[in-house]
Amino acid sequence: MITLTRRHMLSTLAASPLILGPAGAARAKVADVTWATWESNGKAEYTNTFEGRTGVKVRRSFLTSEDAQFAALKSGAGVDWDFLNPSLNGSSRYVKGGVLKALDLAKVPNAARMYDAFQGQDRIKGADGRTYMIPYLWGLNPIVYRADRHEKEPDYGTLFDPKYKGQLAMRDYALEAIAIAGLHMGIDRAKVFTMSGPELAEAKKVLVAQKPLLRTYWQSIGDLTNLFATGEVTCAFSWRVPYDVLKDTMKMGMAKPAAGIMGWCDCFAMPAGISDERAEIGLAFADYLLGPDYGLAVARGGNYATTTPVIRDQLTPAEQASIFVNDMGIMKDFLWPVAPPNYADWLKAWNEVKAS
Repeated sequence: MITLTRRHMLSTLAASPLILGPAGAARAKVADVTWATWESNGKAEYTNTFEGRTGVKVRRSFLTSEDAQFAALKSGAGVDWDFLNPSLNGSSRYVKGGVLKALDLAKVPNAARMYDAFQGQDRIKGADGRTYMIPYLWGLNPIVYRADRHEKEPDYGTLFDPKYKGQLAMRDYALEAIAIAGLHMGIDRAKVFTMSGPELAEAKKVLVAQKPLLRTYWQSIGDLTNLFATGEVTCAFSWRVPYDVLKDTMKMGMAKPAAGIMGWCDCFAMPAGISDERAEIGLAFADYLLGPDYGLAVARGGNYATTTPVIRDQLTPAEQASIFVNDMGIMKDFLWPVAPPNYADWLKAWNEVKAS
C-alpha cells in the first residue's frame, strides 16, 4: 500500500503548467518535487532551467550520509522524497532491497550518450534485467589540506599522524573510512573492499586509535569548509569543495594519494512507491541531469563532470582538466569503492568506532 503524505496530495492537486517529457508529450500537473541529494549537487542555480521549462519546483532535502539515505528508504522515513541520489558504489543494496522503481530508459534519451565507463553497469540492474539507477555525476574524493600548514603533500598516513592531533577530519561514511584504514595498514587496493574478518577487526582498531586525533567526523561539506577557513581543520579526507571555495583566499592543496584515489559516481533513482505522475517528471529530470544545461552549470559552478560528454567541447582546456575530462584514462587510476557483501559488518564496526 502506498502512503500519500499531505504534501504529496496538495502538490498533486495544485494548479501548475503541463509538464513536457523528453518526447514532448503532455504530462500530469504537479507543483513541486523533492530531490534527496548532496548540497554540492543540488544548488538552486543548477536546476533553474528545468524549473523554468517545466513549471515544477525542485525542492531539496540534503543528505547527511549514504547510509542514512538507505536506512530512511528502508524504514519509510524518506516518504517525502521523489528523487533519490544513491551512489554507484552502494547500488547493490538499493536494487536488492526493493526500494527503487524500475526506470524506462527509452524516456531518458541522454542516457544513451553516457561515457562507456558508465554504460551498461550491471550494478544498477536487478535480477529482472531492468535498470533502477542512472549514473549522472562523477569525480574524485581527494585529501584536501591547508598548504600553509603542511610542508609536504599529505597521504592517507597523514590522517593517522599524532603530529596533527585536533586538526584532522574524516567523512562519516563507513565504506570509505574503513577502506582508508585498510590502505593505511598496507592492504592491497584490489582487496581493500573485500577485507577478511580479521582484517576488518584490525581496521577497526586502527580507526579507534585515530579517533582522538580527529577534530570531527564531517557530514556537511559546508561545515567542513568553514573549519578549513578558520584553521580548525588543516587536513581531511574530503570532497573537493573546500579546495575550490578557499583556494583564491588562502593556500590550499588537493592531494591524490598514491595508494588509491577514491573515485565516486552519483546516480539518479526514484523510490518504489512514487506515483506515475511524479515518475514521469522524474524521467524528464534524469534526462536534464544528463543534458547540457545541468552539465555546464555543475562543471563551472562545482567543478564536477556529468556522465555524458555533451558539454565537453564548450569547456576550455583548463576547465576540462579541472573536472578530469581532458583525459578519460584517469578513470583507470581511480579506486572505485564497492560495498562488500558483508557491509552490515562494516557498518557495525564503524558505529563501534564512533561510540568508542
